[in-house]
Amino acid sequence: MLTALGLDSAAETVYRAMLRRPAAGVADLAVAAGVPEEDVRDALDTLSELALVRPAAGDAGRLRAVSPDIGMEILMARQQAQLAAQQQRLEASRAAAAQLISEYAELRPATSHPGVEQLVGLDQIRDRLAVLTREVTEEFLAFAPGGPQTAENMAASRPLNQDLLERGVRMRTLYLDSVRSHRPTVEHATWLAGLGGQVRTVPSLPTRMILMDRRTAMISVSSDDTAAGAVVLTGQGTLTLLYALFETTWESAQPLGEVVPVDPHGLTAQQTAALRLLAEGHTDEAIAKRLGVSHRTARRIASELMDRLDARSRFEAGVRAVQQGWLPARR
Repeated sequence: MLTALGLDSAAETVYRAMLRRPAAGVADLAVAAGVPEEDVRDALDTLSELALVRPAAGDAGRLRAVSPDIGMEILMARQQAQLAAQQQRLEASRAAAAQLISEYAELRPATSHPGVEQLVGLDQIRDRLAVLTREVTEEFLAFAPGGPQTAENMAASRPLNQDLLERGVRMRTLYLDSVRSHRPTVEHATWLAGLGGQVRTVPSLPTRMILMDRRTAMISVSSDDTAAGAVVLTGQGTLTLLYALFETTWESAQPLGEVVPVDPHGLTAQQTAALRLLAEGHTDEAIAKRLGVSHRTARRIASELMDRLDARSRFEAGVRAVQQGWLPARR
């Protein structure tokens, strides 16, 4: 039950046993928890690192469990700090990637840049992707923004995806959280997973992007119209940055088959992302595009968040969110 707060099941079992039997030693805890003594010692190490156990008064050789009310506050504060640090790393990666993408967004077909190939229109993108996909031997990573995928896009990608997975290529795909309520996209993702692909979701993604074998990247030049054009990048420095962005985003993502967790304030990652956009002054339309939801859904999410914060404006919502610890303070 406490895994969402960073406590593994073995440590939780031992912690509960210590609360029921304050005077129990390692051997008694092993019997009470139904685990080997070595596992109890490992669990005690974990609990000690999390400050959930401390030396008993007057008996330095024995540990006692911290009371649950204090223990839960410790776990929630620790998780909140980790989430804030993770979010800062993610935002830094996104900012760097956004700057990189903006530099290529203004390229014209006639422009010649080392390590950059310009593609114009959906047909060119699909034809080039088909060629690049045949050359992949190890890894295929993708950002799939825009919310629920169109039937045409999913149908077009299936032969390529199936070929990759049947050749043993490791495939990881990141969708938006909004696809979880769209059955065709979920079925497509389930199909991918059935062939060995890994699928996770996040609240927002900067643009459509594909990374292949750490040698080639394809990114859309417009986040608003991903069919308009794309660039194929092969520069090592560029690829290093884009791979860092993918890995950071993947670490914070949630597997599609799992229930989306909530933070200590009862917010999902999508709600936190919406709150951040709200605090930055984005319109409901802009929030809808970033989250891959309808304009009506974005307006509903914004309204619910403002109601919970008792805020009358977006600026006030941002201030209150920082004051209440829902968002990290901007430096």
